[in-house]
Amino acid sequence: MVPGAGMSSAASDDMRSLYPSLYDGGADFDAVLAEVTRSTVEKAHEIVALRAEMCRRNAGRIAACARALARSFEQGGRLFAFGNGGSSTDGHAIAELFTNPGPGACPLPALALTSDVAVLTALGNDVAFEVIFARQLAALGRTGDIVVGLSTSGGSADIVHALEEARRLGMVTVGFAGYDGGRMAECGAVDHLFVVPSSSVHRIQEAQTTTYQVLWELIRRELDAGTGRAESPR
Repeated sequence: MVPGAGMSSAASDDMRSLYPSLYDGGADFDAVLAEVTRSTVEKAHEIVALRAEMCRRNAGRIAACARALARSFEQGGRLFAFGNGGSSTDGHAIAELFTNPGPGACPLPALALTSDVAVLTALGNDVAFEVIFARQLAALGRTGDIVVGLSTSGGSADIVHALEEARRLGMVTVGFAGYDGGRMAECGAVDHLFVVPSSSVHRIQEAQTTTYQVLWELIRRELDAGTGRAESPR
């Protein structure tokens, strides 16, 4: 297919500006390959450095958070994770980590609050989008349960409202944010806050993934060092 075929002139110009090499018959593909290689290596170095910085800043706090969450699970607590867009997939990944930990490990009760499309659309349409997670916690959450809210900006209203509702209910609150932490850092409702010091959404989400993976591993170690399994949910 010829680039731009069937497109309006404006759309074709937009495509040309985004992907100039597709329209340049004399493109130097060795140069393109070299640039892709350089960019990939640069991004790999960026995330390695960012992960190291997260460890330097948060190692003690991650360990403290793991101990607190392990105690909650031992006492029958459940985990609720939530986020918007890409962060919602991280919420699902967290829930999957705890409920399907692999051979020989006891599954732990965890749920991603973006799982029920009917509930999300009903609350968003009938009440307000800002309450789509807070209302679910009001119905499902109990004192001693755990919430994990994820946001790259830290400023998502629905995430902040949910964390505030969780605090009101006496739940253990964990927040993941980027930039300077945004409203999540200001609201006073987060017991354990992990801010990725970056303005790149891609690097923020990559570092957040590493952080909650490490957190999960430490929680498993805490549980193995104690009873070895969590109690059944209350």
